[in-house]
Parts: sequence; C-alpha cells; structure tokens
Amino acid sequence: MISIHVQILLIILFWNSDCQIIPRIEECGLSCSQGINCKSKPSSSIFNSFCHDAPASLSSMVLKSMKISTVMKCIQGSPCSLYLNIKGTLSLDENIRGLEICSLSLDTQQCQCTNVRFARKKSKMLNGKKVQVQFNCIEVNVAQHIYVTMKTVPNYCEVKLSQEYYVEDCRNSDVGKYIPACSAGEIDYNVDRARKIISVNVSNFLQDQDYYIRLCHKWFTCEDAGAFAVIKGKESLKSVSLKYSQLLPCLCIEGWLAVPDARRIQLCPFENDTEALWDNIVYNPATQTLAWEPACPMLVMVNLCRLMKSNDHCEDIQNTSKNSSEKVKYSRVDTHPRLCMKFTTKKGSWVRCPFARGEFPGWKMRTAAAAEEIQVFFTSQTKAQFSVLVCKGTQLALCESVGIRHSVSVGDSVSIATSQEMCGSTICIQGWRTDVDYSVPLQICDIHCGFHGQTYGDGNPAKAMTHRYSSNVQFKTSLRVDGVINPENTSLTSLKNRSNV
Repeated sequence: MISIHVQILLIILFWNSDCQIIPRIEECGLSCSQGINCKSKPSSSIFNSFCHDAPASLSSMVLKSMKISTVMKCIQGSPCSLYLNIKGTLSLDENIRGLEICSLSLDTQQCQCTNVRFARKKSKMLNGKKVQVQFNCIEVNVAQHIYVTMKTVPNYCEVKLSQEYYVEDCRNSDVGKYIPACSAGEIDYNVDRARKIISVNVSNFLQDQDYYIRLCHKWFTCEDAGAFAVIKGKESLKSVSLKYSQLLPCLCIEGWLAVPDARRIQLCPFENDTEALWDNIVYNPATQTLAWEPACPMLVMVNLCRLMKSNDHCEDIQNTSKNSSEKVKYSRVDTHPRLCMKFTTKKGSWVRCPFARGEFPGWKMRTAAAAEEIQVFFTSQTKAQFSVLVCKGTQLALCESVGIRHSVSVGDSVSIATSQEMCGSTICIQGWRTDVDYSVPLQICDIHCGFHGQTYGDGNPAKAMTHRYSSNVQFKTSLRVDGVINPENTSLTSLKNRSNV
C-alpha cells in the first residue's frame, strides 16, 4: 500500500508536469559562451558518422552535461510551434573544430543534424576553457519521441553524448492551449432516431490533419461502441454518419486529431435517455434466475414488486431491495405475469414486467365458495408447491393472517371452513408459491359464501363465485412513474433463449 505522503507527492509531480509553462523564444538560433563566435549550418551527418581514435592528449570528458528542454515560438498572426532547446558543455581543445548536434525522431525515423563551428583564433586562445553551446532550432511535434546526440568534429570515438527525450503532449496546459495540433475542434450533431444514425459535423480544427470520430460508452474510460470514422484533412466535407444500437445515457460522441496523444473532445447529449437501460432484463429458465445488468454506469435501487391490477401500482416485495451499479440477480424466481422489477434513481422510478405476456409457465389460483367451506385450487404447467391462508386485508398489499396456513400441490385442492365473519370485504384468501425464493402473493377478497342445502339445476352451489388469476391475463401496460401515468411504457418480455445469466 502506497503511503499517503507518497500519493500526495505523485499527484504534485503529475500536476506540475501537466501545468508546466513552456518557455517562449522570439527567434530560434545558436549561442556560445565565453564570447566565442560560433556559427551553425545544416549537416547531413554522413561525413561525420564514422569515428576516429582520439589523440592521447584529448580527454573523454571533453564533452559533457547535455540538457534538453522544449521551447515555444509564437509569432503574431501565425500558429505557435515547438522546438528542442539543447545545451551542452565543451572543453575547448586544439583538436576539436566544432560540434555536431543531431535529433532522430523514433516515431518517423526522420533525422535532423546541425554543424556548429568555432572561430579558430579565439578558441585557441581559450584552450582548455569550458564553453556552453545552446541550440534551439530543431522543430518538433507534440508528444514526439526524440533521440538526441552531440558529437565532436572531427568525430572522436567514445567522445559522445546521447539522450532520449519526450516532447510534452496535449495534456500540458500550455501546449494544449497554443499548439494547433492539440485543438480538439468543435462537434455538432443531429440524431435520426428512426434510422438510428447520428450525423456529426466537425469544425475549427487543423485543416491539413485527419480527424477521428467515434461513438463510445463512457465508464471509467470511453469504451468503443462501434467502428470509428475518419474525416480526411484534405476533404472539403467535414461530416460523418455513425450508426448506434441504443440511445443510452452514457453514449458519447468523441473526436480528436490524428496526432499522438491528441486532446479529445467528448459530447454526451443523451443523459436523459434512460428508457433503454431498464430493458436489459434476462431470464434463464434452466436456473430460474432473473437478472438485470446496466449498460451504463448508474447507481440504481432495484426491487422485485407485485403489479396491482386495480391501479397499476407496483408494490415492493419485501427483502428484494438491492442498491447496485453492477449486475443484479434474483435466483429461483416465480414466472408469474404480475412479478415485476422496479428501478429507482434520483430522476424517478420505472417498472418492467418480464413475464407479462405469458411466454413462460404460469399458474392459476381459483376459489369456489360452497356450503360452509371455500375450496382453493391451483393449476400450473409445471410442478409447483403452494401455501394458502385466510387473512385480513389491512392495506393495499398487506394481509394479516387470521387462520391456519395450508400447503397444497398442483392439481390438489384445500377446503377452508367458513364462518359468518369471513364473508365480508376485508377477508381474503391469499396464495403463493413456496418452491421458489421469490413469488407474487395473490389475494382473492370480497368472498361470497354459499348456503347449506341450496342447489341449482346446473349442480353449482348457490351464489358460488369463482375467481381466476392466470398467467395469460392481459394487464394494462401503463405504469405509474413519479405519480403520473405513463402510457408509453410497455411490459418487457425477457429473452427466453438467453441462458447466460
């Protein structure tokens, strides 16, 4: 574990490197100390590439302490540019006529060399004195990787200085502000929702440079959401069209110049398009697992809930609440059409009912009131176990037990003895599955009791009322969100063939 002091030091170092001001120069050139007159001219480096044995009197330390930095040249009316500022110290010697300074771009293998010559009379008078040479006329690009060498003229073996150097990139505030290659440009867009196409126009960027555009999903970094497009710098048309699969809150348009470590601009205009987030529900029939995974980073509270037929309210099922920004799973889930998932964020609540269309095996509960008893039946396409009890409805979704709990299997029935107190609007029969971990409790209330000895020609008991709840029943698909009925929300059907949950 890195100590807090080391972490603070690293932050300061990184902050300083990004915020470091690049020194300015009015003109590039060559300068030498000790009043020595020195001149420079371009060199091919070929004639000085082969070294010779140094005279015995010449020390290998005659050339030392090369330092490299970056300087910026800005001329009014023209863009700023970057140059290498190279300093080296040479001990004057009668065997040395000058220096050769070369820079090799390790990115492009391009080489630039300059030959520095001293006035011979003056240098002989100062033989053995140290002279500092400064040269800052080698132009470089942003984030370029450079290999710099300094050699004597003539080139004596083992008398050489070399150093690798990285030019500041666009993360440096000074470079990012004044160097045109770091301009991220300006992005304008238009969305065709019917064709699922985003048209992007780019302006205010370096015209002779290519420009990249892509769609990405913004997590910790922006992850690819399709292939990127290239706007050619030489083309007059500066627009591209990008296809998308879903409009999500984290879907962004990202653009940058085609240069190393270019500054990137991001536009994330779909932060309010959250509807598609809640559709990513998957049910695995083999494991009876219901799962939801966010397509975007978002802290959300997830609940299983019971859709109330009377007012489209979805009542939370106890002990199902999960706060998560990652995948949420519920194992051994009942596939009843009124079992739903509720998603709540600071912007509101949304409900999705993955089994509402009856594409998965459901179950039915039926009651029939006869003389002094109520019979309860369950039917299901699969084996299932149920519990039944008599309860008193105190609130919309709560039912207080007032009787014995009964267990029953599919195809069987249970008879519950009735009393006059049970024949009223507050007494309900409640049933639910017990062979799963999450089930929707169904209630049949307003029970009409039968009367002993009364029969009818069709053989049915007098005033017997049959109540049916089926997985095939069609529920209203308007869901209440933040107290407002939203008729556009429809029940979501899980992907039956998706098994990787």
